[in-house]
Amino acid sequence: MSIEELARANVRALTPYQSARRLGGNGDVWLNANEYPTAVEFELTQQTLNRYPECQPKLVIERYAEYAGVKPEQVLVSRGADEGIELLIRAFCEPGKDAVLYCPPTYGMYSVSSEAFNVECRTVPTLENWQLDLSGIAEQIEGVKVIYVCSPNNPTGQLINPQDFRVLLEMARGKALVVADEAYIEFCPQATLTGWLEEYPHLVVLRTLSKAFALAGLRCGFTIAAEEVINLLMKVIAPYPLSTPVADIAAQALSPQGINAMRERVAEVLLIRQYLIAGLRETACVEQVFDSETNYVLARITASSAVFKSLWDRGIILRDQNKQPSLSGCLRITVGTRTECERALTALRQQPGLTATEAV
Repeated sequence: MSIEELARANVRALTPYQSARRLGGNGDVWLNANEYPTAVEFELTQQTLNRYPECQPKLVIERYAEYAGVKPEQVLVSRGADEGIELLIRAFCEPGKDAVLYCPPTYGMYSVSSEAFNVECRTVPTLENWQLDLSGIAEQIEGVKVIYVCSPNNPTGQLINPQDFRVLLEMARGKALVVADEAYIEFCPQATLTGWLEEYPHLVVLRTLSKAFALAGLRCGFTIAAEEVINLLMKVIAPYPLSTPVADIAAQALSPQGINAMRERVAEVLLIRQYLIAGLRETACVEQVFDSETNYVLARITASSAVFKSLWDRGIILRDQNKQPSLSGCLRITVGTRTECERALTALRQQPGLTATEAV
């Protein structure tokens, strides 16, 4: 028997998540992973690397709870929000019996994590405006234990209507957890659902330091939920999910100075996003630019695959969304520095496309 045959059948059939780094490229303008474009400096203060770290570093938990406006008992820290996605499936879904539900086009790790654990994956595509198809979800909810909703949604960039979230939470009460993935919430903080946790004990909120906190390389995320949910996740999390240097830097990033610096970065990103959207709307090959509440912009582009390749060859790396349902012809562009956005716009303007009158 080959090694391949020794593996579980569902793993053999699994298509791994194609992260920006896995897709490669030799660019010098990276606008494909929704990262903050420049590095933020930190100095390590913890030198006790001979000792194992705390499972849930106290200072990190306390500072994040204060920042998010919840109790420390409602916060779990993990290796990015991706680990939070997995822990929820591991703790709540019986393989071969329960199901996970999500609404494409959306973040790819919900399906990859479900399939890796051999948990059925149900999809209810969003409506034309990328809002939830609530009647479609109602038809599929039987046997579902975890529902993932990304808001603002990656890769489309828009918020899910709060009223639809309420309907979904009522629909799922006593049946399933509703997980609001708020990876990009710092770009529209007024839209967070953390204030709803008391009213809906089956609501879970996922957060990260990868985006607005400019720490994608740190791999640090948070799950915010009722204490009962956190206690169950603690049963299945690794003994030491965060290394000492990660906890050290995360605590610094969540200090009052760190949070102020993050808010300044967000203000800067929002200004550059405005510039990028305005520039895209004046570019011949760009057919449509969608409103965004995040640090990226989705645009429908004439001959998008050729345009993607043309920019790739120039070292400007965007994210091709063509294969996602309802995103035919769409490219996702991270808001980089103003110079990076200028370079991307210049390259796009050199592509053949519709004239302004044809586009109307």
